[in-house]
This record gives sequence, structure tokens and C-alpha cells, in this order.
Amino acid sequence: MRLKVAFTFLVGLLMPFFSFAQEKAKGIDEKINDFFEPIAKSVGSVIFYPISIAGNEVPIVLIVLLLGATFFTLFFKFPNLRLIGTAIRVVKGDYEDMDAHTTNKDQEEDIIIQDGDILDTIKVEHADGVDGEVTPFQALTAALSATVGLGNIAGVAIAIAIGGPGATFWMIIAGFIGMASKFTECTLGVKYRDVDPDGTIHGGPMYYLKKGLAEKGMAGLGKVLAIFFAIMAVGGSFGGGNMFQSNQAAAQFIKMAGIESSYAGFVFGVIVAVLVGIVIIGGIKKIGAVTEKVVPFMAVMYVGAALIILVMNYSAIPQAFSMIFGGAFNFDAGMGGFIGVLIVGFQRAAFSNEAGVGSAAIAHSAVKTKYPASEGVVALLEPFIDTIVICTMSALVIVITNIKYGLFNYGNLDAGKNVILNGSGEHVSGVDLTSLAFDSAIPGFSYLLTVAVILFAFSTMLSWSYYGLQAWKFLFGKGQVADLVYKGLFLFFVVIGASISLGAVIEFSDAMIFAMVFPNVIGLLILAPKVNEELTKFLDKIKAYKAAAK
Repeated sequence: MRLKVAFTFLVGLLMPFFSFAQEKAKGIDEKINDFFEPIAKSVGSVIFYPISIAGNEVPIVLIVLLLGATFFTLFFKFPNLRLIGTAIRVVKGDYEDMDAHTTNKDQEEDIIIQDGDILDTIKVEHADGVDGEVTPFQALTAALSATVGLGNIAGVAIAIAIGGPGATFWMIIAGFIGMASKFTECTLGVKYRDVDPDGTIHGGPMYYLKKGLAEKGMAGLGKVLAIFFAIMAVGGSFGGGNMFQSNQAAAQFIKMAGIESSYAGFVFGVIVAVLVGIVIIGGIKKIGAVTEKVVPFMAVMYVGAALIILVMNYSAIPQAFSMIFGGAFNFDAGMGGFIGVLIVGFQRAAFSNEAGVGSAAIAHSAVKTKYPASEGVVALLEPFIDTIVICTMSALVIVITNIKYGLFNYGNLDAGKNVILNGSGEHVSGVDLTSLAFDSAIPGFSYLLTVAVILFAFSTMLSWSYYGLQAWKFLFGKGQVADLVYKGLFLFFVVIGASISLGAVIEFSDAMIFAMVFPNVIGLLILAPKVNEELTKFLDKIKAYKAAAK
């Protein structure tokens, strides 16, 4: 029955493409846009429903994200400060011996056994000892690969162009409180995960919404929220986690290579689909093995270039920080005033690190651990790396190069949010503005940036393929056929994304991704006390481990 539903879902998704190919009055890109535009507008109007604050329209999803993040920061007593050191030590493997355990589980004094099941990690035990498929570092890089990407390169540029340097300050604040949301959702992801007899992990918001809320006597609500989340996650994996990535990577490559063939995008898409397919067929272990190499390389290359520019222009750094802190409380109406600058910074951070969306909990649920809070602690490093480090680096480079070269005036954008350059009057996108800023300091860096964009897009597709697959399995079952149907469909959309102009499809897919926020945050608020119990247990175990080691 589930396979029949999955097949119907597949046909429904593909039919528009088959019908569009038969109509020659319009190009396939126009037909796809025509099909998705009314859907995108209706879904987006709900998810991004604006609420007026001081004359500025704020998407309701952003308010939910920020209120949730603020609550978790206070409820867990600023885990974004007090647990940073612990997080780094866990990633380094300092507590690896403490986290290892044998099948003789009744000797583990801090583990509660009932009917042969460890209650702290429901239905996750198997006979090989430590449960999970990947290391904490692999889980961290897999999740980072889904959030660190084009938003850090292009989105930050647009945020600064709209709100000025001050948007950077609020971006950092939003990333800081978002660390608490990531901690909460990833702890629950491990606590309520499932494991097959062969040790394969299944986890994420679908599972903690269903099982966690059932524990609270809200089984009906939990099931509804879990199904809604899973549907949105599948849609988001095909759109924002796939087509948008392949489309932007193809566009950047074709532009830099100077290729004019109408088949260039298709060929590029086929090549990327083959590479993605080779990795995702291997599952989360293969994805983790690839991302643990690709993500650090991307970060070193991109952040390294930013550091070179900052060193070259060290004399402008004080002025840049002065503009960032001063602009954070800017009342210039031309840039939206104080509230407008604040909103732009918060929005960029929230949409960049996905804290509260719940996607990262899917990757982190596969980690090898018996303490759910240990992985939650690791996960809080994501917004720190993604937003506070990488996004801030991008912002500083753009602000400093604009000080030096006067590339554009803040707030001077066209209707499509393209930046209007000084002198030439050229209209450029966010990624082009970032490329221009880096190129102005390091001639030829735009070529390296193209490599970065492709790698960012590739790694994002890898992680989102896993997110979507887990949601697909939750909806349609864990059989091999359902697995192959999803992976084949995902690779098909890689090619489609690289070949066409997406238009409204992107608005639709983004709406689906951020629709995941509503069921996820509701579940996190209800289950926050469970997270607190797990954190206390984990920290107490660390104290005992340290005392025994002395």
C-alpha cells in the first residue's frame, strides 16, 4: 500500500515535466514557472505571512524561529556559552571511552533497562555495542554541509546591501541564540531515533514528534505534526536542497567558463547527478565520509581567502567594526530604520543556519553515542561556524572592500534585490557582489569562488538527499524499492535543476523547508524538559569520568 502511494506521489511530481515537454509554445522553464507560481504564492503566503512591526513586515516563520531560540537559550541557561568547550572536546573525541559500551548493558549504572530496551534511546540498540553509523565529527560536517552554502556567499551580500553593515551585528546575535535551538532538536533526534536490526539509523523530527508527544499523552497531535513535517521535508529536499543548488552551481560554472551551448546546463546536471548518485547510494556512512573531507576544505579555502583580505586591509578593520556596531542601531529610513536592519540580520542568519527547522536533527540522529545530549552539544557548534564565523567573514570582506573601493551604496537595490553598482550602474546578484568584493582584493579569486559554489552546492545536495530520504521512508516505509525510488527521483531533479530557470519553484521549495519550522518548534517546546534531563545526565557522567581519570 505504501509503495502504491509512493508511486502515485512520484507520478504526480513528474507529470508536469512530461506534459510541459510536449508543449512547444513555451520553453520548459516558463511552463514549470507557470505551473508552480500559483502553488508557490498560496503556500508562501501562509508560511511567510507578514506581521507589521514598526512599519516593517516580518514573516511569521521568522518570529516563531526567534522566539523559540530565545526561549531555549534562557531555559537551558545559555548553552551557547557554557557548553562550547564541552562541544569541542566531544568532537575531538576526549570522551570517546566514556561513550563506548558493551552489550552487557546491565553493568551501565546510568542506563535504565526495561524489557531489554534502553529507555534513554528508544529502540536503538543492536548487538554490536555503541549505536549509530557515523562519528560526531562526521555528523557535524554532514549537517554543516546542508547549511553552509550559497546563503553564506550570496545571502550575506544582499543582507548587507539592504540593511547596511549593521545587519551583520543582528546576524551574529541570531546565530548565537540559534545555537540553543540546534542543541535542543539534535538531542531529541538521538533520544527518539530508531535502528533497524542491521544497525541502520532512522531519526529526526518525524520520530521525536511522533514518539515524544505520545509519551506526553498527545499521540494524535504528534502523528499529525510528524507527517506534516515529513511531507515538507521531502518537498524541500527536491527544491531548495537540490534544484536550487544544481541550478546556481551550473549558472556559476557556465558563466565563468564562457560556455554558450544550450545543452551546457543539462550536461553539467548529468555529471553532477552521477557524482551525487555515487555518494548517496552508500547512505549516511558514505555521505559522512565525503563531507568530513569536503566541508573542512571548503571552509579553509573560503575563510582563508577572507582572512587574507582582512590582513591585507587590517587598517580598515576598526572602521568596519565601527560601522557594524553603529549601523546595528541605525535609524536611517533609507535602510529600513533600526527595526528594518534588525530584521534583515535576523532573517539572513535564520535562513542560513536552519536552526529550528529540524533538518540537522536527521543527520545527527545517526551518530555513534548512547548519550543523546552529547550530540546536541556538538550540534550547537553549527550556527557558530555557519553564521558567527563564515557569514561574518563574508560580511567583513564586503564592508571593507566597499570602504576601500566604493563598490555600491547601501540600500541602493533594484526591485529584484540586485545591487546597483556605482559608476557603471550595473545590476549584480548577491553571489556576483561577493565575487566582485573578493576579486577586488585577490584578482582571479572569482574562479576559486566558482569552485567553492560548486562544492557548497554538491555537499548541500548530499545532506538534503539524506534528509529527504529519511522523511520519505517515514511516509512510505523502509523497503529497498521505496529507497531506490526516492534516490532516482532526487537525481532526476538534479538534472532538471541544472537545465532550467526555476523561478517560482524556488519560492515554493523554500516555503516547504520553512514550513518544517512550525511542527518542529511546537514539539521542541513541549519536549524541552526531556532535553534538560538528558543534559543533566550527560554532564554528571562527564564529571564522574573526569574524577575517575584522576
